[in-house]
Amino acid sequence: MKLPIPAWVGTEDGKALLAALDAEAGTSRLVGGSVRDPLLGLEAADIDLATALAPHEVMARLRAAGLKAFPTGLAHGTVTAVAGGIKAEVTTLRHDVTTDGRRAEVVFTDDWQADAARRDFTINALYARLPGGEIDDWFGGLEDLAARRVRFIGDPMARIAEDHLRILRFFRFSSRFGQGMDAEGLAACAARANDLMALSRERVALELRGLLLVADPLPVLVLMIEHGIWRPVLPEIGRQDALGRLAVLMASEAALGLAPDWRRRLAALLPADAKMADAVAARLRLSNADRMRVARAVLPADSMPVYAAAWAVGADVLLDRLLMAGRVEDARQLLAWERPRMPVSGKDFVARGVGPGPDVAARLVRFEREWVAAGFPMDADAVATLVDRAMAAAL
Repeated sequence: MKLPIPAWVGTEDGKALLAALDAEAGTSRLVGGSVRDPLLGLEAADIDLATALAPHEVMARLRAAGLKAFPTGLAHGTVTAVAGGIKAEVTTLRHDVTTDGRRAEVVFTDDWQADAARRDFTINALYARLPGGEIDDWFGGLEDLAARRVRFIGDPMARIAEDHLRILRFFRFSSRFGQGMDAEGLAACAARANDLMALSRERVALELRGLLLVADPLPVLVLMIEHGIWRPVLPEIGRQDALGRLAVLMASEAALGLAPDWRRRLAALLPADAKMADAVAARLRLSNADRMRVARAVLPADSMPVYAAAWAVGADVLLDRLLMAGRVEDARQLLAWERPRMPVSGKDFVARGVGPGPDVAARLVRFEREWVAAGFPMDADAVATLVDRAMAAAL
């Protein structure tokens, strides 16, 4: 089997990059997702190259060819190469000297199989020679890819001990690429789930986000909850009828043709408790905006009319709640709505003789409440009538 040759390989910039890295001789080869995804008929998100060249030689060769080179991860052998509009991550072949489950001490090598052996899954340990596309596969990755099977290289327990994040990667990759679940890998992940406690919550959040952006993460999430994978780091996930809410949400997204939103899907997995959701989001080190979005989304949708509720809580927040409640037609109605600008301000009441301060604020609140209840009228007569009512109201 050969790799479908990416279009960039035939460009002048691509040829210059590959020539600088001696790719035709096999010194540098495509690796990982850059091989896996095209073999599945998908477009590779990034260009990842493995090379037998030492990092300093990679940089020297790139610069000698008039290309840009940035030492973005030199300790681990990674150089970012830029050739015109092409950006590639070039990493020197490595093998691990020591690992502690969070980071590895590596040494560089020219042994391709040793580099492949330190990778996580067989489908990620495929290398393609350019420009021809011939594939090197030492661990049955092509067979696993054809079977849509995500399988650890070698002993799953040992692979997880090297890098605990591989537990979450196993489920994310199985959800994205797999059909079914490798039993040996699943058993190892369940046995070592407590290892996740050693990871930074930022790394956990990144993997969770990737999983929730998969088109249908539900079958894998069911297995994760059943096998206690989340319990050491996110015990809140899966309580009550979380999977049922997620199923309703996914059906709502599909009915409206909406792309998955990981924050909304995370909220669906949590109890309808804003304080608890905020604590989870804080633990995951989410941004303030994402943290607020998750905490507000977990609450039930308001029973008031859709546009009035959107005015009160915000369209994004209400949309999340409506979708999780399965209120598809209300959500469709909301998607067509544009928040209007209130047609009066405090200045309008001051112009009518109200002194600046609490009296103006109170009348403005009264006007806003009645304007929203009336359906946001914008014509001058209706607005004037509402202003009159606010002026006449007893404070």
